[in-house]
Amino acid sequence: MVFFNYKGNKIFYEIKKAESRNFLIFIHGSGSNSNIWRYQFDINKNYNLIALDLPSHDRSDKFESLSLELYVDVLQKLAESLNYEKMILCGHSLGGAVIQSYYFTYPNFVNKLILVGTGAKLRVSPIILDSLKTNYDKFLKDLPIGAFSRKTPPNIINEYVKETSKIGPEVTYQDFSICDRFDTMNLTSTIKIPIIMITGKEDKLTPVKYANYFKEKVINSKLYVIEKAGHMVMIEQPEKFNDIIKDNINS
Repeated sequence: MVFFNYKGNKIFYEIKKAESRNFLIFIHGSGSNSNIWRYQFDINKNYNLIALDLPSHDRSDKFESLSLELYVDVLQKLAESLNYEKMILCGHSLGGAVIQSYYFTYPNFVNKLILVGTGAKLRVSPIILDSLKTNYDKFLKDLPIGAFSRKTPPNIINEYVKETSKIGPEVTYQDFSICDRFDTMNLTSTIKIPIIMITGKEDKLTPVKYANYFKEKVINSKLYVIEKAGHMVMIEQPEKFNDIIKDNINS
């Protein structure tokens, strides 16, 4: 297992090394972990692939409190530890908020953003927040309804729910609260680097209109809508997802 040090705490990450100094870094969403990107490690391009567990998630050390600012700072410390020439950030849902915020803080450090099932604003239903506070079992039971296409095989759904259950209600609640407060709509049009938006056609949590907003505001942008996929598009349709990434990063 690989860790880097963040102010005396260990942050876990998976890495698939390449011979270049190009890095593609994956940031997971609320109540998730680096394992959500397991299929993306099949991408064969001349990029070092990294997927990390955010603070308090799975194999990373526990923190007293979580915030968007903490996640961005952790990402920056990781970037500082890499001898990179080119860096592309890929973020899903909450991870999309993290990489957008990272770009607005460090605009010269990033070459491209890949925004997956995310938005410039991420309001969360009070029902979700309440279930995380009062009935976590119900949250896990209802999770597939909002997160997956009806055509997604049960084994994929069950594995994801099992991974999510490792994170627990307190951390997941903080993640969703961060999403609920996130709003950078007034900054979207200032994005100068290329962005790629990938979304599932059946995504109920961050519908296609969220990605269309980026398409309207950012000149150098591309939007891909994947059929038979919901919010968890990267594990529901991994081959199509990976093909999009391979077509949009330089070898």
